[in-house]
Amino acid sequence: MKKFLYGIDFGTTNSALAIYDEETKEIHSTIIIPSLIYFYHRPGTVDASNYVVGEEAISAYLKDNMKGRFIKSIKQILSRSSFTETRIHNKKYNASDLVAIILKDLRDRADQLIGQECRKAIIGRPVFFDDDDVKKDTLAQTRLNKAAEIAGFVDVRFQFEPIGAAFAYERSLLKKENVLVADLGGGTTDFTYLVLDPKKVGGKDRKNDMMANGGIYLGGDSFDSAFMWEKGTPYFGKNTQYEATPGKILTVPKSLFANICSWEQINFFNGLRIKKDIEDYYYFSGNDPQFKNLITLIENNLGYSVFQSIEETKITLSNADSAKFSYHKMDISIDEKIDLPDYEKIIEKDVTRISNYLDEFMLKNGIEPKNIDSLFLTGGTSMVGSIQKLFKKRFPHVSLNSGDNFKSVAKGLAYSGYLFGD
Repeated sequence: MKKFLYGIDFGTTNSALAIYDEETKEIHSTIIIPSLIYFYHRPGTVDASNYVVGEEAISAYLKDNMKGRFIKSIKQILSRSSFTETRIHNKKYNASDLVAIILKDLRDRADQLIGQECRKAIIGRPVFFDDDDVKKDTLAQTRLNKAAEIAGFVDVRFQFEPIGAAFAYERSLLKKENVLVADLGGGTTDFTYLVLDPKKVGGKDRKNDMMANGGIYLGGDSFDSAFMWEKGTPYFGKNTQYEATPGKILTVPKSLFANICSWEQINFFNGLRIKKDIEDYYYFSGNDPQFKNLITLIENNLGYSVFQSIEETKITLSNADSAKFSYHKMDISIDEKIDLPDYEKIIEKDVTRISNYLDEFMLKNGIEPKNIDSLFLTGGTSMVGSIQKLFKKRFPHVSLNSGDNFKSVAKGLAYSGYLFGD
């Protein structure tokens, strides 16, 4: 029987698994899926397992008329002590249970490709799950450990995701370099400064090559939330006025709309009291059509599809000067041209936070720009124009490199077999 190990990049938006052949010392193949789970509206009537994962989750969600439970950005709940469990079809799922569903799905797909079972894996993790908070980080790591166990992995090691990306990049080098790696994903932005040397590829001891690492709890999801607040919420009644008492006109509380700017907070509307408040606002606004869109969004579980449109707008603006923010479902109709400068203004606050953290990271670790030989950017958010401009402006003398933004980390994790100390 051949010997394999899996490199797993469990991400906020997408998850990837690279199959590493330990005999040929090559990547056998790589799998990538969206980090999504859909629990059917009627359990057991469509699929025996009651849920589907990845692209299949999107298809089932739409086919089921968006009536079941659609779960995304699971990685972000790992560090949240406030999240203990959720009940789906009278069954309780904690954070580890939900993550394990993604990990097991990846494992099963990979096992099928190699025709045997592999229970050995190197799983990536951000430098910090939730900024520099030790308690939250420990909680997240504990939950991730448990998820790997539930998913059936027996021999597991963990590696920082940007180090995984670095090891993938190292194989393309011709000479030794000091490299700053930036891994910009959906939930986090991580930096690692290290020495890469093609002569050390596959080496057993790389500890002395790792000079600094750090991270911030901010990524592409924050950009999408900012966009939703500025460009999406007006279509859902953010500026709606209602008659609180005869002759007294007020604007609907802005706090309502903060809860549709984050996928995890949309469940805020499930309570009976908040539903009654929304009905009252709608009635006393004179049945405002924009506010009606909010009710349609909530009652028909349309949040994911709206954020899909936002994501498409963001991707288009990575290569164009303008894009159309377009969304048409049920009675909701959005068609708005978004110019690149307008989009850059929307995400400016978050990009500035990343820039400021980079300053702190370099100052804290005594990293001089002149000593950086190259930059390696990975992760879907690295393709955003403002991020590209940030690094080009800060390091004009350094070459800007990137690999496969969605598979680099998984491949590099698979190259981290030295962690097993065999």
